[in-house]
Formats: sequence, structure tokens, C-alpha cells
Amino acid sequence: MGERVRIAIVGSGPAGLSAAARAAQLGLSHLLLEKTDHLSDTIYKYQKGKHVMATPSQLVLRSDMDFGAGKREAILGRWNDQAAERGIDVAYNAEVKAIAGTGDAIPGSIHKIVERKRDGTSETREIQRHAPPYRLTLTDGREIVADAVILAIGTQGNPNLMRCDGADLPHVQYQLDDPAAYNDEHIFVIGGGDAGIENALGLAADEAQGNVVTLVNRSAEFATAKGANVKALIAASEAGRVTILTESTTSKIEPGQITLDTRDGEVKLKCDRVIARMGSAPPRGFVESCGIEFTSGDRLAFPRLSPMFESTAPGIFVIGALAGYPLIKHCMNQGYDVVEFINGNTELKPADEPILAAKFASLPEKRSVSEWLEFLRSNVSILEGLSPLQMREFMLDSEVRAYRAGEVIFEKHAPGSSLFGVARGQALVEVAPGVEVPIDQGSIFGEVGLISGRRRGATIRAGEASIMVEVSRTAALKLMSSNPPAKRAITRISTERQLLQMFGAGLNPADVAEVLDTAEILTVKAGETILNEGDAGNDIYVIRVGSMIVEKKIGGKNVFLSYLPAGSYVGEMALIAGTPRTATVRATVRSEVIRLNGDAFARLMAAKPALLERARRDMAARQDVNAFVESRKHSFSTVVDMYSETAKFLVDNGIGEATDVLLIDENLCVGCDNCEKACADSHEGLSRLDREAGRTYAHLHVPTSCRHCEHPHCMADCPPNAIHRGPDGEVFIDETCIGCGNCQRNCPYGVIRMDSVPPEKPGLLQWLLFGRGPGPGEPSKKWRYKHAEPGVEKPKKAIKCDMCSGIDGGPACVRACPTGAAIRVAPEDFLTVARLGREAK
Repeated sequence: MGERVRIAIVGSGPAGLSAAARAAQLGLSHLLLEKTDHLSDTIYKYQKGKHVMATPSQLVLRSDMDFGAGKREAILGRWNDQAAERGIDVAYNAEVKAIAGTGDAIPGSIHKIVERKRDGTSETREIQRHAPPYRLTLTDGREIVADAVILAIGTQGNPNLMRCDGADLPHVQYQLDDPAAYNDEHIFVIGGGDAGIENALGLAADEAQGNVVTLVNRSAEFATAKGANVKALIAASEAGRVTILTESTTSKIEPGQITLDTRDGEVKLKCDRVIARMGSAPPRGFVESCGIEFTSGDRLAFPRLSPMFESTAPGIFVIGALAGYPLIKHCMNQGYDVVEFINGNTELKPADEPILAAKFASLPEKRSVSEWLEFLRSNVSILEGLSPLQMREFMLDSEVRAYRAGEVIFEKHAPGSSLFGVARGQALVEVAPGVEVPIDQGSIFGEVGLISGRRRGATIRAGEASIMVEVSRTAALKLMSSNPPAKRAITRISTERQLLQMFGAGLNPADVAEVLDTAEILTVKAGETILNEGDAGNDIYVIRVGSMIVEKKIGGKNVFLSYLPAGSYVGEMALIAGTPRTATVRATVRSEVIRLNGDAFARLMAAKPALLERARRDMAARQDVNAFVESRKHSFSTVVDMYSETAKFLVDNGIGEATDVLLIDENLCVGCDNCEKACADSHEGLSRLDREAGRTYAHLHVPTSCRHCEHPHCMADCPPNAIHRGPDGEVFIDETCIGCGNCQRNCPYGVIRMDSVPPEKPGLLQWLLFGRGPGPGEPSKKWRYKHAEPGVEKPKKAIKCDMCSGIDGGPACVRACPTGAAIRVAPEDFLTVARLGREAK
């Protein structure tokens, strides 16, 4: 038998080092096992000069090792000195390859390990757990015997790998040691977490290095990154040092080139180096071999732990990033706490206890923090997959509140993007005056605001005395990105509600259960088809995000039939008639669709005649369009050609993601600029419209004016949450705008400007008779310069079209046009070939 200690600590990162320091302070025999030749390998591998943050700021540090925000080198130096001063027993170059109990077999304690193979099959093997002490076998043959084992090995040794063509090329790497080592390269950093952002900033910090740095993030937001890092990244982007590509993924890597799938289609860019920082996953194989169960079969799942970090293998404790806590301060507190617990201090409360206790203080019952956490976890479906430790971190960013029966939780059209979970009681959704639909305990609401950023779609009140968890948008996005079961639960609920709302016909959740069980959410690239004319198939496709166009081949040419926004569905014609697909449907922008199994949907229609009748009406309308085009193809083929080309031009210019767009017929426009002047006079003297800017095809002009996108880019990073969607679909900026300019940078259509608000105008007669004020429309630069206050720079705010929200009569630009050249339309109303039929009559 090898060396015997009370506690063996595997891994010398912040958690393991803090645990070893506590053991040394308490005089417990211990051994800190580190597989490298230095302490804290994770921080050691941080890029040189990296500023290490000490978050969350409200959490106190409980450790015998010091830690505060500072440079990587300073922190490592301080920890090396303190490890020697505190008498920590460290074994370097000591990699553990196996941990096994040496005591008696634990009756009934069999650990089943499911190994999944590349061919899709799986194999299950069983491990009999044995009681402590544990034997730790090292790769060099040495053995250590310990009464308790603390696993603090982190996850950085198991990074998420790129899975695209060319991912194995030599210029693809998963680590950045020294940003100063790279010069004059086009570098793509893949991943929008803290590591990716910090790598991108480091590579672009010194302009003399000449690097062209691009950060690629698959979502529109940086949900898992610290706020300070996101602000620094935005500042670097403003300064032109870093290019940010959001809603983009890598499809192919070649020598000297990278191909990306963006929301607007595929792009190929020059690339000398790819640094992938896409997170990491627990080293599951090794951990399971120790007898430790995970919370689920998901790759990103964490070990199942007790509130005091003990795993399903008695006497083996898991702390730090491997427990789901990646922040240094959390890790160090856990290292201290777990050694205190092993030493018999079972009364010690976690360092975040006072913060959480304050959150629960106003609830109607007296429970401990642990009891409240378990109550919320077990009663809200999306939280069921979280461990007690993850629940603590989750609740630091969330709120919980009791509501009286009838109390309003939020009003219709109110701003808000948080998510609510019903932990007790019931919520009532007001779908019409006097008509309310219940949301029962365990479910969620507010997911529309979370996913789309739109204002609240209905008034919701408590149906009885209730307890609700309010999850901030940041916490919800982080939960979805790090916890697959939670993401699946939110996706299923939102999908169910979308189907019920779309198809109506008296359906309830039980009716669509089979359809939901077989449904699949697919991401569709811009330009990619979901249906091809002539193909067999009977599945139904619901457009969840983005938009589609429908085309049909007529006389050897593709004719544009219609535009389908989010909330539309296609595929019912082939299902009902049993014929091949009658048209091609392709994405205008990167989109998401819900594919519904055709056979399951057919059974639902058979059971629900009202649904079948609805589908037949939609099918008849589409058949009428097809018949119209076929009947007129010889007599106005040139008109159809012109229409199809015009529709393609509009889609290419952003109408594909618009909910409302301004168009100008240049055959009617006389260039009077009344539209611009009316816009300025309706909005504090600042026009939201540039008539001359924009592109033109034939006689149709798309001026620079807001498209009021379905998923507005401008909302992606607004610090004060000042951008909202109104009841009529308008996207507007309220008075809380701080002038940061993020929305202007994020808008791909250049329709947002930053400007200071001019002084209030006098009346029209004052201008006509006495020349006071700048006159109708926006003040000229000359007038503004002449009347500026010397030495006073007025603050700027974001300016964009709000569709004249709150102004009677609708958009001022349209009302002021003397010839009717200016129109505002929804794409689905304008982009349909059926319009030609109406106009031909």
C-alpha cells in the first residue's frame, strides 16, 4: 500500500489549491496531486498579461489563499508564495489514472455506465462501488490511499472541438498562450464566451502587430460572457480593432480561407489562423470510472452532487468547474467549505447564504435557503436538471416573489424580456376580454419576450396565491446554453404554444402531444430549401424564426409566388392531396423551422375536423395562386419575370426579415422631400428617413428607413434595454437611451443614426413672419452650427423610424406624399403573385 493521507486533492486549480490550504491550516494530512510541473494549470494557460476578474462582486471570499482581480502573472506568483508559506503538500507531475474504493462492497450500490459508440449504438457496463478508503493510482505506478478524495480537475482538458471540414488542419488551435507571438495574420476566434473575447482582445491590443482579428459567435448575444468583457469587445469593435460576426458558424476551413454561414448566407474570408474557444465538457469517462453518476446523459451534464459536494461515490467530493461552478471566487469558497465539512463542521453555511436568504425573506413560509432552493428546483420544470450547487448560482441572478390571487404579474405591451416559472399556484393569461387561459404549476411564461425581445403579448395575473421565479434574460440565456434539459423544456413549451396559437381549432396541449414528440427544430441557412418542387414527402414545416419565399417553375423559369414570415406553415398540400411537392420553399435569411411529422399531423387532422378544414382552406388559397399563374403564363410572362426579379431585389435588400418596410414608386415620386420634412416635424426636428439613400430596381426604391425586423439586430446589445416592439409591430427607442451607439453598429441596414436633439421649434407663423427657427423639416447643418452653444456638446441619442407610433393617421411620410409614391407594407402583403391578379382586374 502506498502513502496514506486523510485527504487526497486531485487538481491544483483555484478550488483544489484552496482546499489544500484549508487542510494545511487545520493540520489534516493531505496531498495535492498536480499532473503538470506548476500550480493552477488552467490559469497558467491563460494568455500572457490577461486581467483576471474577481466576480461575482457581491460574494465574499472564504479561503486561506488570497485572491483579487489582477494580472495572471501576479496571481500565480502570489499563490506559489502562499502555497509554500502555508505548508501545502504538493506532488507535481502526478497524474491520476484511476480511483477505486478499497473497503467493503456497498450493498445495492451499482453504477451503470452507458458508453455511446460512433455508429449510434451503446453499451452498458456495471461498476460495484466500494466504501472508502480510496486507492488513487498514478500514471507512473505510484499509489496513494486516502480517506476522502476531492476532485478539482476542471474541464479545460476536454475542449469542445470544431466539427467542420478542415477542423484538423494545422492552423486550427484551441489554446492561446501569448498574443504577442502572432503578427500580420488574419485570425478568426470562434466562440463568444470569456475565453474567446479575451483572446480576440489580446490579439488586437497592439496595433503594431498588424493582426486582422474577427470574433465569430453563433448567437446574437454573449450570454455566457462577463459584462465587462462584452463592453471591452464592443469598444474594440467601435475602434476598428476587432470585427464581430454574430449569428454565424463555421462551415469549412481551408488553407488561407474560412467559410462561414451567416444569417444572410455563406461568406468566404481570408484566414491564416483559427483559435477555437467554444467551451469544454467534463472528462466523463474518467469521472464515471470512479463510480460517480452524472445528472443526465448529455455531454455537458455535470456530476450528481449533494449540497456539500459529495458525489454518488461516498467519500469522493467534486468542486470547481467540474461541479458546474467556473468562477474563481466560487471555486475557492468551495475548496474551503468541503474541507471544513470533511473535518466535521456540518453547520457551516456557504458564503452566498446571506445573499440568498435575503431573496427568500419576503416569501410567506419560513424555510432554510436549501429548502427554498429544492422547492424551486423540484417545482419548476426547467430547473429540474440543476444540481443544488447550480441552483445557488442560478438564484444569484434571479428573483422569487409571492403574488396574491388576482395580482397582475405584467401588463400587455409592457417592456420585459425575463422568463417566469410557476413554482406554486397558477398564472392566468388574458387572451381576450373576460377570457383567461391557465398556466399551471411547473410551467413557464414570458418565453416570447425572451426569444424575440418583443413587448409582453398579454396581461398575466396570479390565478391564486402563487410563488413565481423571475429569471433575467441573461440568466435564462446562460441556463439554456449550459443546461441542455432546460433548453429542451423551454423549446418544447414555446413550440407547443406556437402550434396551439397558429392552428387554433380548439386544440389543447394533450391534442398536440404526439405531434410535439415527433417534432424537430431545424436551422436553415439563407438560400437553403426546405421543400423542393416535385419531391415526395408529407411533413409540415412551421417557420419559427426568419422567413421563407415560395417559388414555382413556370415555363422553365422560377416564378416568385409568395413570402412567408415567421408564424406561417407550409407542406399541407402534399399531405392532404398525397401528391409531390408543388413548389420550392427557401429561406430568405438564416431561419429556424419546426418539422412536424406528416403521419402524426394527419392523425391529428383526422381527430380534429376543424383543423382539417383550416388546412383545406389554406391549401385552396395556394392552389388558386398556382392556377392563376398557370392560366396567365403565356399572356403576361414578362410581367411575371419582372415581378420575380423585383421580389428577389427586395429580399436581397432586407425585406426578408422585415415586418414593415417603406417603398417608393419612382414613377410617381417628384422629389419634393415632403416625406423627410414630415418625418422630422413629427420627431423633434430629426428625420428618421433618407429618401435618396438606398437601392433601386426598375421603378421601386427602398430608402434608408427602418424595416422593423422580426428579430431586431438593434436589440441584441442595448445596455438600458431602451429598444422595444410596440403593439403594432413597430420597433422604437424610448427616452432611456444613453447614446452608446451599440444599436447603430448592430443594424445591418444603416437605418439608425446618432444625433443630438435640436431645440424645440416655434410655430409655423413665427417662422413665416419673423424667421424664427429653422423652418419645416430637419434643421440644416448651417443653421445648427450657427445656433450652437459655444463649448457645449449636447448628448446624442439613437434616432430611427418608429412608424409614427402614437401619432394619429399613421406614418407621416406616407400621409405627406402628394402623389402616393410612398407606401409602407408588410412583406407578406406585398410579396405575393396573387397581387398581380388583383392589379390585373
